[in-house]
Amino acid sequence: MQHADQPRSSQLAPGLASQAQNSSFPSPLPPLLEQIRWRILALLFLVTVMNFVDRQSLSVVAPLLTQSLGLSNSDYGHIVAAFQAGMMLGEFPMGILMDRKGVRWGLSFAVLWWSLANALHAFATFKWQFMALRFWLGSGECGNYSGGNKVVSEWFPVKERALAVGIFNSGSMVGSVVAQPLLAFLILTLGWQSAFLAPSMVGALWVLFWWRNYREPADHPRLSSAERQYIFGDQPLGLAPPARNWDLLRFRQTWGLMLCRMLVGPVVQFYIYWLPLYLFRVHHFDLKQIGMFAWLPWLFGDLGSIGGGWVAGLLLRRGCSLTATRRITMMIGAALCLGSLAVATSSSPSTALGWICAVLFGHTFLSANMFATISDTFPQNAVGRVTALTGIAGGLSGMGFPVLAGKLIDRISYEPVFVLAALMPALGCLILFVLLGPIRPIALPAGKPHAS
Repeated sequence: MQHADQPRSSQLAPGLASQAQNSSFPSPLPPLLEQIRWRILALLFLVTVMNFVDRQSLSVVAPLLTQSLGLSNSDYGHIVAAFQAGMMLGEFPMGILMDRKGVRWGLSFAVLWWSLANALHAFATFKWQFMALRFWLGSGECGNYSGGNKVVSEWFPVKERALAVGIFNSGSMVGSVVAQPLLAFLILTLGWQSAFLAPSMVGALWVLFWWRNYREPADHPRLSSAERQYIFGDQPLGLAPPARNWDLLRFRQTWGLMLCRMLVGPVVQFYIYWLPLYLFRVHHFDLKQIGMFAWLPWLFGDLGSIGGGWVAGLLLRRGCSLTATRRITMMIGAALCLGSLAVATSSSPSTALGWICAVLFGHTFLSANMFATISDTFPQNAVGRVTALTGIAGGLSGMGFPVLAGKLIDRISYEPVFVLAALMPALGCLILFVLLGPIRPIALPAGKPHAS
């Protein structure tokens, strides 16, 4: 088995092995704007923005819906939990789809599937209808990360993966930044139904661009030989035979990643779904004030996502080992997440928002490296499924945490929820470090071509 910081060796794709062997000196890369991998990443970033605008629609509408439908915090928690249940149950089918059919087809299906579900929210009038539609929405939106992580593993060298994950994952924060004022404006001018219909139409438009422009690196007609050499300088072009799904669960590394996401994931979900209600009920914000100020924490989350990837790349360039790099960046993020303890005791809205900004910066700083660790450890044809397995674990906790949060808020206050949100990321990182050990590429046992 190779050292943690050495590239994987594998059989190169036909025709490219000889090219790599015959190239003594690397050709200069094209100008940045002409490099295909960044264009692909831009599309991933945009779809992640749309994913979180769709996801945020309910939370921005929540102050109106909870009043008009007479919903308690527990009722709202059940609706949020239905989304998480859809995420959990959709994760592995989406991961299999990305690994077997490829991300060109897989992401196109996922985006159309969740956009249709989101649009139908405009016609819901009862709690159970919203629960059913949130479940449907979640079953599609989970494909964003299994597909996106697989694209990064195919298109980026190891030294750029955390940055690439950070950039596309920052779309989640940009989507949340955009969602608050944009959706508040739509609701105030066109009615709450527009908050679901308008983003869904944009999703359908994105699919057209994706289908037209995406190909795998080996088949992309506009990928230069210099960029191809750069991408695959420290990773294989060819794929090992696919492992069986069951075999993925035999590795402690898989369980470490699953348990880490199980504890880290619900924190950002809590802020996504409960921040507008928290500002509305605790600090007495109206819808206009929510639109004006609730986007600020997500801006810091965006900076954290890109910053986590940039710092990881800097540490690697300065000779830090891959294992140490991932641990350092994730521990920094987990430390900042402890700021939720300060949110619990903040009496002024400005102080609370300031600490929430720090928490979301830390959360995405951590997450960029957590997701990059998947492609550091597993081969490309397993990345989609391993990401999906972590999503299932995150879905389990994400399904239970909103229900628990609703009960705690109704019966006690927001404070115990903020305490849990502070401690869970640190615990998740510690479990990952213990089970993952030094980061080394795993050689998976080969299964049948379409084993399940």
